[in-house]
Amino acid sequence: MGDEKVKNDALQIIGMFQLLPRLVVFDLDYTLWPFYCECRSKREMPSLYPQAKGILYALKEKGIDMAIASRSPTSDIAKTFIDKLSLKPMFVAQEIFSSWTHKTDHFQRIHTRTGIPFNSMLFFDDEDRNIQSVSKMGVTSILVDNGVNLGALRQGLTEFSQNANRSEKNKQRWQKFSQNPNSSKKKDED
Repeated sequence: MGDEKVKNDALQIIGMFQLLPRLVVFDLDYTLWPFYCECRSKREMPSLYPQAKGILYALKEKGIDMAIASRSPTSDIAKTFIDKLSLKPMFVAQEIFSSWTHKTDHFQRIHTRTGIPFNSMLFFDDEDRNIQSVSKMGVTSILVDNGVNLGALRQGLTEFSQNANRSEKNKQRWQKFSQNPNSSKKKDED
């Protein structure tokens, strides 16, 4: 499936949703590309997973910002590969550094740089520990097995939409509750 076909399919998927994330964050190794940076040389020409580039272009066309959160110990190689693939201008933030925090530091920096709330973000990663820790921050997080693809995009947008709807309903309940100051007092105060 060529990049243009994937892009068009991704645009169709994105078009099915009314609520979209303001920022989509990607891991690099085994999420956008099928290797670990530290096992490669800067001289090599990297490649992305087959559907990754089309998805990136579709998100860009829809005006959805994108960022990178990678715990790669070789950020120099990762950044070189991003340049070689002509992807650098696509990302509003690139947080690529080794960390023991399972990417929570990466997301704090992305939030500081962009001002986008965590619950307005969608994240793709291949490691469950990263998915678990970042989800606790309020980010809709999707575990990918064989890189980001159209199925993962559909799943991510579906879960993001469900989380946003749930959050809005909770907000409405809280507003009703907080507008009625007697709602927590016992009714049988005679």
